[in-house]
Amino acid sequence: MYAHQTKLASEEVQELRREGGRYIRELREAAGLSQRQLAALIQVEFYTFVSQIETGRGRIPPDSYRIWAEALGVDVKDFVRSLMRFYDPVTYGILFVEADAAIPANAA
Repeated sequence: MYAHQTKLASEEVQELRREGGRYIRELREAAGLSQRQLAALIQVEFYTFVSQIETGRGRIPPDSYRIWAEALGVDVKDFVRSLMRFYDPVTYGILFVEADAAIPANAA
């Protein structure tokens, strides 16, 4: 995630990547796609790339977010917001968690 990570931070990053991978696998399975079918839809040569993403050993490149969302049949903004929880939790927290916490419950 970031340069100069401590061992603990590195373990936390790996766990977030695994959670992100599970999220992707759940979306793929909900869409009724195999890893090979998804690989074809996102135009990658090897289905093992999908496997690496799903096991947390890789991450989806940002320039591919839209094609992944379309292939999985999900809204691209919701997809990217969800990915941000796993790939960039600091920014996600600033944009979505802290902002939500700052709004009083009775203001809605």
